[in-house]
Amino acid sequence: MIEVPNYISPQEYLAIERQSQIRHEYRRGLVYAMAGGTDNHERIAFNFLKVIDEHFGDSTDCRFHSGNVKVNYQDQFYYYPDAFVTCDPRDRQDRYLKRYPKLIAEVLSPSTIAFDKGEKFQDYQQIETLEEYVLISQEIQRVECRRRNSLGALLDFV
Repeated sequence: MIEVPNYISPQEYLAIERQSQIRHEYRRGLVYAMAGGTDNHERIAFNFLKVIDEHFGDSTDCRFHSGNVKVNYQDQFYYYPDAFVTCDPRDRQDRYLKRYPKLIAEVLSPSTIAFDKGEKFQDYQQIETLEEYVLISQEIQRVECRRRNSLGALLDFV
């Protein structure tokens, strides 16, 4: 027997997420519980945020966020990136949700690497303000940066 998934609206997802003890991501009507991260995953994300903080210094134009704030695009998806930066003043209106990130970083896990490099990357490409998508490996010393060029395409740099 084939199980048919139960689709929910973005509004239902947001209502459930506000009351949930665990975080969930939403993609086109489907909700996915987020697994707990490892200490290595957390340390890599924290170190990346420290570098971002040092880069921006006392600048008040841009703000960086950890994996506790959602990124959203036109109700198609709601993700919790490990780290992201937004410099758009429109993102200061909502404390829990950002729509105009400039940079998004994900720490790759064996269970999420295909999704982070595939569907999630495709979704993030729709965000016009996104200039860089950074993928940080936990398994080997490797950082991939997909940077938007003048034609709007996100190109790989390793």
